[in-house]
Amino acid sequence: MRDQKQQPAGPGRVGRLSRQTILTAAQGVLREEGAGNLSMRRLAKELSSTPMALYHHVRDKEELLLLLLDAHAEAFPRPELPEEPRERLLASAQVLHDILADCPWIVEVLASDGFVSVSAMWLVESMIDAAVGCGLTHEDAVYAYRVIWYYTIGELTVRFNRERARGEGGGPPQRERTMRVLTAEEYPQLARLGGRWTELATADNHRRGLEAVVDGLLRAAR
Repeated sequence: MRDQKQQPAGPGRVGRLSRQTILTAAQGVLREEGAGNLSMRRLAKELSSTPMALYHHVRDKEELLLLLLDAHAEAFPRPELPEEPRERLLASAQVLHDILADCPWIVEVLASDGFVSVSAMWLVESMIDAAVGCGLTHEDAVYAYRVIWYYTIGELTVRFNRERARGEGGGPPQRERTMRVLTAEEYPQLARLGGRWTELATADNHRRGLEAVVDGLLRAAR
């Protein structure tokens, strides 16, 4: 008589999948290939399954990304923030930067401005509350938050793209080749910098820029 042991679920069978295994596989695809290459079909291939089987656990790609964003935000510890409003605004903005800097694909997803993680809304609340505590109206507080958001996303996008290009190797960046041909007669200030342009332009000055952005917003509001 044949053994009646349960046969392992084959590709596409819902029983072999779970929401957690799907999320784990999606994180791998995002980390290695970026958000632009993530699709339910690509994910099903990664899991040796079918897109239809994945839909039993995740409604669509949008829900998948929201689940991943929430999971990442929940894993990041909430620090104690300063009481003084300006310092709290700066500290909250720094936490926002640090959460995003830890995961390049999140910047790629959030740059579309169409996703909001519920688990990260405490940070938005903190920044709005701090801006209001600095004397801004609610309208100006939202504007301040958006400016800080754009600065953060832009700074990280440039950084990640630069690191990706550096990892791919090749010759010197086109920017460096351009700087080398500038003449002192036409571009005296740039030529004076000489070979220091790359060093200065790629230095990590995020915090310095953040303080300048925040202080400029507060001065303008007053």
